[in-house]
Amino acid sequence: MTTTGSLRQIALFSPLSEDTMARLSRFVIQRCFINGEIILHEADPSGSAYFIHTGQVQIYRLSTTGREQVLMNLGPGEAFNIVPLFEHESRSHASARALSDVQVYLLRKEDFMQLTATSPDLSMALLKDFAAKLAHLTSLVEQLSLHSIRGRVARFLIEQADSENAGRWTQDEIAAHLGTVRDMVGRTLRSFSDAGLIRRERSRVILLDRAALEAEAEQ
Repeated sequence: MTTTGSLRQIALFSPLSEDTMARLSRFVIQRCFINGEIILHEADPSGSAYFIHTGQVQIYRLSTTGREQVLMNLGPGEAFNIVPLFEHESRSHASARALSDVQVYLLRKEDFMQLTATSPDLSMALLKDFAAKLAHLTSLVEQLSLHSIRGRVARFLIEQADSENAGRWTQDEIAAHLGTVRDMVGRTLRSFSDAGLIRRERSRVILLDRAALEAEAEQ
């Protein structure tokens, strides 16, 4: 597959014109990261945007005490670290790690800004991407500030049941994703199991009473 064909698989680039795609393909750089490798560190100088061709990437932040908050998990076709390129002092807002072997396309800041300034279709695609990420982060803030731990765990289980790309999560990973600690997740899962809302089979969780979980998710 040509570079242009591969770039079409990136959601941000899929609606772009052939002319923009041809120019874009001259600037992209391919990079590979192995499972567990840190791609970006929060607050480090950032000079590139990243576009995932294959693999899974986790975006997260660390508190001063070392507590981790997972912001999102990204897969093929998705992008990260774009916003800092538009700031005067380009520093990464969050860290990124490879959750599998990963191949990405990089666009250096100077090339990215040149393309954005001269390609209206790319600028419009970026605005739509920013809007989608803002909606996701707004939802995350709402969950952290307005919903209990039980509600957040219930919502997480429902979302995973509805996801076509749902993976297997450890209790530590769920806790980091929801902004809590492992013990709280474990107690909540046991409570749901005792109440007959779910059944746990090793690392899998099977929903038994979705309506009750949906009610919990509103708490």
